[in-house]
Amino acid sequence: MTVQQEYGLNRQDIADKLAWKRQQISGREQELFGVLEQPLEPEERLLLEWLYAYMPLHDLADYDGEYFLKHVRHVLQVRQNMPWGTDIPDELFVRFVLPYRVNNENIDNSRIVIYDELAPRVQQLSLHDAILETNYWCHERATYIGTDIRTVSPLTIMRTALGRCGEQSTFTVTALRSVGIPARQCYTPRWAHCDSNHAWVEAWADGQWHYLGACEPEPVLDEGWFRLPAKRAMLVNTRIAGPADGPEEVCSTHPWYNEINMLDRYAATRTLTVRTVDNHGQPLAAEVQYQQYNAAEFFPLSILNSGDNGVVSLTTGYGDLLLHARTVDGQLWGEQLVSAQEMDVTLVLTTDAQLEASPLKQSTGTLQWKMSPSPAPTAEEGPEVTDAQRERHEQRVQEGTAIRTAFEQTFVTAEQAKAAAEKWQLPVADIQSILQSAKGNGAEIMAFLEQCASAQRELALRLLQSLRPKDLHDTFTVSLHDHLLGAAEYEGQWSSDRDTFNQYVLCPRVHFEMIAPYRSYFGSLWNEQQKTDYRQHPQQLADALQQQIVVLEQIDRYPGMATPAGAHRLGVTDSLSRDIVFVAAARSLGIAARLEPLNQLPQYWQQNQWHDLQTGAAERYTQSGKGVAEDAANDLFTAVPSADENPTVVPSHNNILLAADGGKGHVIFRQSTEGDSAQEPVYYQNFTLALLEQGLYRTLHLPYGGKQVCDHPYEVLPGQYRLTTGTRLSDGSVLGRFAYFTVKAGETVETPLVFRPAHEEVPILSEQLPGKVRQWIAPQPEAVLPSSIILAWLEPEREPTKHLLREWSEWQQEWNHRPEALHLLVQHEREREMLITQPLPRQSSIAIDERLEALAQLPEVLEQVRGQQRPVVLVVDEQQRIRFSVQGYKPGTASDVVKILDQLMPANAASDH
Repeated sequence: MTVQQEYGLNRQDIADKLAWKRQQISGREQELFGVLEQPLEPEERLLLEWLYAYMPLHDLADYDGEYFLKHVRHVLQVRQNMPWGTDIPDELFVRFVLPYRVNNENIDNSRIVIYDELAPRVQQLSLHDAILETNYWCHERATYIGTDIRTVSPLTIMRTALGRCGEQSTFTVTALRSVGIPARQCYTPRWAHCDSNHAWVEAWADGQWHYLGACEPEPVLDEGWFRLPAKRAMLVNTRIAGPADGPEEVCSTHPWYNEINMLDRYAATRTLTVRTVDNHGQPLAAEVQYQQYNAAEFFPLSILNSGDNGVVSLTTGYGDLLLHARTVDGQLWGEQLVSAQEMDVTLVLTTDAQLEASPLKQSTGTLQWKMSPSPAPTAEEGPEVTDAQRERHEQRVQEGTAIRTAFEQTFVTAEQAKAAAEKWQLPVADIQSILQSAKGNGAEIMAFLEQCASAQRELALRLLQSLRPKDLHDTFTVSLHDHLLGAAEYEGQWSSDRDTFNQYVLCPRVHFEMIAPYRSYFGSLWNEQQKTDYRQHPQQLADALQQQIVVLEQIDRYPGMATPAGAHRLGVTDSLSRDIVFVAAARSLGIAARLEPLNQLPQYWQQNQWHDLQTGAAERYTQSGKGVAEDAANDLFTAVPSADENPTVVPSHNNILLAADGGKGHVIFRQSTEGDSAQEPVYYQNFTLALLEQGLYRTLHLPYGGKQVCDHPYEVLPGQYRLTTGTRLSDGSVLGRFAYFTVKAGETVETPLVFRPAHEEVPILSEQLPGKVRQWIAPQPEAVLPSSIILAWLEPEREPTKHLLREWSEWQQEWNHRPEALHLLVQHEREREMLITQPLPRQSSIAIDERLEALAQLPEVLEQVRGQQRPVVLVVDEQQRIRFSVQGYKPGTASDVVKILDQLMPANAASDH
């Protein structure tokens, strides 16, 4: 049997895609593909060509062939070294061990570093036990923190000991693959019952896939705090490079990658079939999006093509969805809300001129609706765990926390930062904030400041302050010096407008790309006369870059990931990366530039105002094939895959609208007295605004969680808009409202933010408290409390509790003016010590329920509570009756509690409050 047959790969497809890519990126032929001219083993050559064929363009821009060949050889050596290597089926090895990336993280040498550290710990274990041990190791190296959406590399996780769930799962998958264990990152793209999402890990052992929480070990596999929430998921998916040849359903198709659906392993499912037809009832090929309400927008869980017969199906959960379909040119489209009971839906696609053909296709007016998630599952215990396993597990968790804590104590301290600041004659508080925010990268930031000339340290400090906190974790001296020296040349020209210089010239961050050197690169491309011309006429710089970069939208799953210098050197990239190149090149020449916040449009600053680039859309988008707009990576964009493997770029939003006269309009949000007027508008929490483009509503990018949005004019593109407002109910369902309006160039539209009132009564869940529970709040059984109270059992080391603590910190100012007390219970002294460091409301008290005896009594009176999974949050009224209960992970718990307390508060006290 040949090597090709063993791996089950389509050699012709690999050859075709590899040849096509080599043709597109001939400028880096030798750097990337010169390794194929070396003497290679047949297996090495096949796997290397497979990687090249399906890898994203931004990896071809920023890495060389030697890196990929070294990776292939290392992975093959690991397979030979590990005892289970030959037991892994070839098709699993190629798709779930070989890939060098998991998500959109920056690529580094983590596989080699982790292997050297982890392999000795798992070498003698069974595959099953090696998975458990790997997760204990991951727990030693990282814990959860909420951060921005850029995914850092595994080595950055190890350097900082922190990561959000997408980063922790990327890290854990990388660790498992590093020792030859098939692993994949699992996503529920958006929860249906709350406004968040989650990522975890599946690993393969003994002929089947098992799930586990990343960096959150359990004593057994197929257990995790997300087990019950996942029963309400509408999709659980993972992404694979190349064709999807396994048994799972493909839930999003693409010639270069696919997404597969694993929902039936977690939840009850149904098959929802969609038939797309024109207004005569004839089948119509269309892109179909299965959209779910979350964060006040409708987000595409899955995007499939209905084909010539106009039929497509998806396995999903028993919750409501919005179906959206459009033809590839965006001229015909349609939407329809579907309930959990519907299995077969016909969607009629019409033009914008026929907006009134459907209730969801309007240009003016309003529409009210309700979306319900899958029902909450009955709480149940997970896999059986013996007392001995539980005891050993708790010991391992404590040991892991101690190891991680000891590592964190090696970070730059406040005293060290103070001494450095005084030495450099820089503000102590500023230096302490930066160096301590850098975590394990603090020494690198200190080295940068130490290496700076004393005259430039103040500018270096401003450079560091211009970065996002996460940038301090993985930006190194070579990058910082490049940006400092490149910007210093132009500082004097901005002496009268330092803020604009700091934010839009000095700052190297453009979007969510990895920060890397680019100023010296762009500075070397043009002579002094050209640079002067470009500074006077920035549009000429854009025109020059336009001639040098070919835009291909259909290759990369994640747009905007290439480094600016890498994308320019390659000469082929997606439109977002191309726009980032312009901003980076402009800043390198002392021109203030940015991506406009709402629509991500490239702009430059001149004559005290922002100017849109005139991008010449008709000339730019002339590649061959069928393609469409942007991607849904990291909850930023809406993915639109094509069935054709040779992509053509159809003009995306940041080109077609600006090709006209460039006129803009304005939108002003007004607080409404209609509906629930007491509800505070918060963007991406209870309202969003979307623009209709090419038959699809695209959400505008106001800051996540942005408040104080009313009475401020937002500059927007002309077009038809849909305002979405939603009130999330306690059962997870949403009372929603669409408001439709049109903005014309030069016109200002005022639109009220109307939230539908919930009208929910506060039920009495239990007339009494168990004795062990009551002892924490009232010594006498019949005592009347001075006010309602909150009682919560917490587990500060785990993600669900960390979400809740973050919410409480956000509500801290509100809590400080309330009468209700928070009684917080933990199991161990170490957990109490962790809570003490949190920004808790002033009414909080912390106690230890060592054996969780009080928590164990709750199921006697509350069906909603099962087992000892934390957090458990109760609201108890003055008569010691339980009026609210939630167990486990539920974002929004803090705001739910506040609503309950407000409803329980006497009328006079409520008016005072």
